[in-house]
Amino acid sequence: MRILILLPALLCMSPAVAQQNVLSIAVIKQDREEAQPVSPLDDVITDEGLAGARLGLSDTATTGRFTGQRFQLVERRYKAGTDPTEIVRSATQDGIRFIVSLADAPETTAIAKAAEPTDTLVLNAQAPDDSLRNEACRRNLLHTIASRAMIADALAQYLVLKHWKQWFLVVGKGSGDKLLAEALRRSARKFGAEIGTEKEWTFAQGNARADTGHVALQTEIPSFTQVKDYDVLIVADETDEFGDYLDGRTARPRPVAGTQGLKATGWSPVSEQWGATQLQTRFAKQTKRRMTTIDYAAWSAVRAVGEAAIRSGSQDPERISTYMRGPDFLLSGFKGQGQSFRPWDGQMRQPILIAGPRLLVSVSPQPGFLHQRSELDTLGQDKGESRCTY
Repeated sequence: MRILILLPALLCMSPAVAQQNVLSIAVIKQDREEAQPVSPLDDVITDEGLAGARLGLSDTATTGRFTGQRFQLVERRYKAGTDPTEIVRSATQDGIRFIVSLADAPETTAIAKAAEPTDTLVLNAQAPDDSLRNEACRRNLLHTIASRAMIADALAQYLVLKHWKQWFLVVGKGSGDKLLAEALRRSARKFGAEIGTEKEWTFAQGNARADTGHVALQTEIPSFTQVKDYDVLIVADETDEFGDYLDGRTARPRPVAGTQGLKATGWSPVSEQWGATQLQTRFAKQTKRRMTTIDYAAWSAVRAVGEAAIRSGSQDPERISTYMRGPDFLLSGFKGQGQSFRPWDGQMRQPILIAGPRLLVSVSPQPGFLHQRSELDTLGQDKGESRCTY
């Protein structure tokens, strides 16, 4: 399926009939069954990532008008459980050499593998899996979404700075929850924290928003959290199955952090410093909703391609890719520091926000966590730790 985005300042057409000096960027989205919102304040989002990419194109087109460069976005969607390979081949046959992937880790790998013979660069804007930056890395794969290791390190730095070093870790049943828990254990060892208690969430709470749902939770959660003392409860619940129910119901009055509560995240609607309000406002005006982490990663991916094209003064995909990976590339990401790609694993260096439900609390890397190259490299796998071999 192909959906072309039309912007007032830019005529977007099929790549097969694309005019000269128009750089095409494909966005390939894996459609999944949308989870029901935990809170009545949450909306069901069907265009997550796509909306961010569209804003990235709009922002890039604005700058491109001054340099005589034009850009177009080609959107393609496929159902979860199906093979995206043919979609990739079709895009590359149309001459597209940049693909933004909005898919889980296995499908992202399939997209990058299918794109490799044509030297097409894939930018992963959804899958946080550390394996994609290590043993499953690929030369033509970059990552604008933060890895789980980066998220865990960012949270650990803040908690250690606060001297909240005794952790109670609660892990969900999902595969992503277990991978995040693994990253959190690594971060605890790395920064000197201790996981005193770890438990898996097994309570099937039913419909917690039903008339009596809160009664069951109010009984079960204090019992579940009756453990030896700790400084902070850290929850690994990437699918929002239970984490939001913990705050205010634990046996001890302790803060909740992780995927809920105090969150380490690549982007948050509460961020307003460093010009972020302008980005938030543009996104809300375009979509009538708030920007998510995946929206931000997709925006970053499209902007990275556009910025590299504009800075290099070229429409040649090879030159653009080389510049994007090089030492002179920096993307202004509205988080206080320029963002660039690590040469050893393709991960975009970026600050990680520590966000509360309504306000920004902090930004990692935290003061005092130093590095010989970039303090941003204290987040996630450093060069010496990486298992990526191109």
